[in-house]
Amino acid sequence: MEEDKELVKPKNVFESLNCAIEGIIYAVRHQRHIRYFFAIAAVALLLSLVLNLPEIEFVLFSISIVILLFAELVNTAIETTIDIVCGKRYHALAKVAKDVSAGAVLMSSIGVFIMSYIIFSKYLVEPFSLGLQTAKTFAAHVSIVALLIVLISVVAAKAYFGKGTPLHGGMPSGHAAVAFSLWASVVLLSLDPVITLLTFIMAIMVSQSRLIAGIHTKFEIFLGALLGTGFTFLIFYIFSAISK
Repeated sequence: MEEDKELVKPKNVFESLNCAIEGIIYAVRHQRHIRYFFAIAAVALLLSLVLNLPEIEFVLFSISIVILLFAELVNTAIETTIDIVCGKRYHALAKVAKDVSAGAVLMSSIGVFIMSYIIFSKYLVEPFSLGLQTAKTFAAHVSIVALLIVLISVVAAKAYFGKGTPLHGGMPSGHAAVAFSLWASVVLLSLDPVITLLTFIMAIMVSQSRLIAGIHTKFEIFLGALLGTGFTFLIFYIFSAISK
């Protein structure tokens, strides 16, 4: 078995490099969060090139991304080592070690978020606000109309799929649909990036609570979020076209 193979120390720089790359590949293959972080890092770096960031901003942003990925790789190494030592046995100190290493990842994630907001906000917020300025002129009742249409769509979908009740379970998640419908309305009516972010986090938390409780699957929550966001933006778009 692979676990019984004798560990051999790398003989040169190239073998050491190969081992390092194998470690990264293993982490990407077995750790879902690392895959997400690598994907987000790739998109963010591509965006930085599209926006033609100044060198100092690009360097600072790249360093923050590297620190985040480094923390996640160390976290994976710590968790793997603890699993080797403890196996399936529970140990309070093992839990502390895993929690602390996960906390390091969280702290580095917060650093990346702060760095991203400071760097990208001046490039994205102003065009985003100008693009949505016409939506702010609509009456607030548009958001109510959008919310009602989302609710009707959720009920119709649950009736079609025949799963769950209007308020519990089924396809799609009604809570996720409502939460993201309200988030989309806030985006279009407030034009405030901070409020937009805070309400988005709240919508995520509402959806996550349904997943943790075992009431909905990830796919049902995703469809609910997509339905709520899509219909709300569509209704605002229709009203904007009519009002022109």
